[in-house]
Amino acid sequence: MKRSLKKISALISFGTFLSKAGGMARQIVIAGFFGVGTAYDAYNYAYILPGFFLILIGGINGPLHNAIVSVLSKAQKKDGAYIVSSINTYILITLLFISLILYLNADLIITIFGPGLTNKTHDIAVMQLQIMSPVILLSGLIGIGFGSLNARDEFFLPSISPLISSLVIITGVSFFWLYQKPNISVINLPIESGIVLAKATLIGAILQLIIQIPFLKKKGLLKFKFNFDTEHSAIKEVWKIIIPATLSSGMLQINVFTDLFFASNILGAAAGLSYANFIVQAPLGIISNSIIIPLLPTFSKLFHNDNNKDLIRRVRQGIIFSASSMIFLGSIFIALNQSVTEICFGRGVFDTTAIKLVSGLLICYGIGMPAYLIRDLLVRVFYTLGDAKTPFKISTIGIILNIFLDWLFIGCPTPWTNQIGINFGANGIILATVGVNIFTCILLLLKLKIRLVEIPLKKWGFEIGKLLTCGIISGYIAWRINSITLIPVNNFLLEVMQLIFSITISFCTYCLLSNILGIKEVQELTKIFKLKAVNCLK
Repeated sequence: MKRSLKKISALISFGTFLSKAGGMARQIVIAGFFGVGTAYDAYNYAYILPGFFLILIGGINGPLHNAIVSVLSKAQKKDGAYIVSSINTYILITLLFISLILYLNADLIITIFGPGLTNKTHDIAVMQLQIMSPVILLSGLIGIGFGSLNARDEFFLPSISPLISSLVIITGVSFFWLYQKPNISVINLPIESGIVLAKATLIGAILQLIIQIPFLKKKGLLKFKFNFDTEHSAIKEVWKIIIPATLSSGMLQINVFTDLFFASNILGAAAGLSYANFIVQAPLGIISNSIIIPLLPTFSKLFHNDNNKDLIRRVRQGIIFSASSMIFLGSIFIALNQSVTEICFGRGVFDTTAIKLVSGLLICYGIGMPAYLIRDLLVRVFYTLGDAKTPFKISTIGIILNIFLDWLFIGCPTPWTNQIGINFGANGIILATVGVNIFTCILLLLKLKIRLVEIPLKKWGFEIGKLLTCGIISGYIAWRINSITLIPVNNFLLEVMQLIFSITISFCTYCLLSNILGIKEVQELTKIFKLKAVNCLK
């Protein structure tokens, strides 16, 4: 049984890695063709709601996906198609209605999310939103399909699903620019390229749905029939799970809406935030899956066995794992921000201005990475304890705080003028999020201390302080090594090699210092990642 689970884990890890690699390739292509220009800036506003539904409703580990897996895994196989078709019926009607509302009110929605956009950016975003509005309908069908496949032990296809969309966007955008290259006047019309980007996104979502069909048919889960059954116990259970989970997960997305609302007055900010966020999220997602997912079953088992002593030990282990990995990664993004940005995106129309914007944002993201992952871990600890209310309440407080800090850090703008002279621009929006994450972590830890009195918060804080010291020193070493100019200018391969060398020496220094200071989890963490790499290669 254990071997089977390891194979499943390796398969999912490999699929996730492929999707992340495809996502990076997509962002590189977009950066080269669009930079932080009008078309991609508009796209980030048009994609807010379609992306929200595609990730939350259609995504793996989203509320709908988890509800389907939970219910179908327990249901008899003969009832599978009936349950899926019933849920499809209600989701189809609900999301079709929402899609129509978005299409008909695209202008109003863009005005709400981006009140400070220029007229050109606003108009492009409206057209993009109208094109992508069916993505909302498709997201529900995609989430149900992939959840059904997971419940029937089909894991690889759902894990590579995002890769399909990435490849479609890469192909669509590349062909458009190659076809239009001789016509300079058309290239300079962002409205045309923006529409291609939106159409490619829609086609990618359609293909994610289409590829499910033969697999669903093979598993006996494909049934084209409207079922309005509200009495079936399995269907009731799905709604019981999905509604509160969607509300809770949606709270985090409100912060994204808030950030883009305030970013609309800053030229190119939305595009810059998207690029910087992707650089951070790619490794963070892999590390998060490697640390948090294996710990969750352990948390649950220890809690139900009333073994608080071992539960606290495991929570501490998770926090130190999260802090150690994120402090190192954050130190690299802070120390090598410009080199990382140039190597990832520095080509095509992604000029020095764009590099300066994204590299500055990368520093701010790097500062907040430890709090981001620790907060993610603590929320799941509360879910394990059967307490969903505490994270929900704290998330609500965090939203209010995020709105205030966003407004404060960009100069307290009003319809008349800014109220203070301090304005951090796009960086201020990230710093606001960092502040909220740190505040949220502190509140969650204090609440957890009330539930588990024996938690030694001061000791944990001292250990994190040690890791911060190691991160500062190793980051400084990485910066010094990378700043040595011994390679020819604009030699991409040598620049990559120098960056890798800087990171390697920094990592060795970080591990050595952490071991000297008695943080044994850092050594264990390196072993975990080695095992993950070996499993993926088997």
